[in-house]
Amino acid sequence: MNLLLAAAALEPAAEPGKASTLINAEHGLVARFEQATGLPREVALWSINFLAALVIVIGGFVLAGMARSLLKRLFARRHIDSTIGGFVGNIAHASIMTFVVITALGQLGVDTKTFAAVIAAAGLAIGLALQGGLSNFASGFLIVVFRPFRAGDVISGAGIEGTVEEVQVFSTTLNTVDNKKIIVPNSALMSGTITNYTANPIRRADLQFGIGGGQDLAKAQATLIAMAVKIKGVVKDPAPTAVNTKLIDGGSQIELHAWCNTGDYGAVISDLVAQGPRALAEAGITGPDKTVYYMERK
Repeated sequence: MNLLLAAAALEPAAEPGKASTLINAEHGLVARFEQATGLPREVALWSINFLAALVIVIGGFVLAGMARSLLKRLFARRHIDSTIGGFVGNIAHASIMTFVVITALGQLGVDTKTFAAVIAAAGLAIGLALQGGLSNFASGFLIVVFRPFRAGDVISGAGIEGTVEEVQVFSTTLNTVDNKKIIVPNSALMSGTITNYTANPIRRADLQFGIGGGQDLAKAQATLIAMAVKIKGVVKDPAPTAVNTKLIDGGSQIELHAWCNTGDYGAVISDLVAQGPRALAEAGITGPDKTVYYMERK
């Protein structure tokens, strides 16, 4: 590209009234290319301009990728949330590529002023057609500013539950527990309720147990609390509690509340399910009577 520009600088200026080109069609590389290949002057001029436009597109694509990577590294070095770095990097990439495409079209001889005027004239129609896209862009901006979640958080939104991988310009990428990648429009997330399971450092694990009629409920509560305290991952403050929640067929229901570190939630629930019934059985506490009696009428 620099060779083309240098060659253009050495050639005489274009005569008044003639179109301004990167390379002089009469005495520049076009004439030399025409002599070397024997192709008509128009084909030679178009070929060189096409190659120049191709170099602009390739160079711009590489530059846009480098700018995006640089911004992400810069944000990471300053310990800024990776969600913001990825969002800003994607915007920079799109902006540079827009400029590159317009420049390449100008190199091919397309009147960019006319091109811009056509875009402006069709702006209303494009805006109406891209309402969803503009809404997704605005929602992505709100996600970055208000940060209801970050990369790495486990959330539930728009009917999807998973781990946030990246917040992009128009959508958010989630990875589900069974390792499926789901792309959710940003507007769908921001227009509904978002549940962030990992935003807080601790979380409460709730588990219900059925207690048979006539059993000592206070003893059952004490047994469950003593069992929960021994579970690895359960924190001491707040301490585990147990409450009577409701009457059920054949007995009552007790709900155990055990607080744990957010990262230990799954393991704590699993241990409570495994050890809770066994602790009640060892204490001599039985569950609701599920025996079915059949009576014969004579």
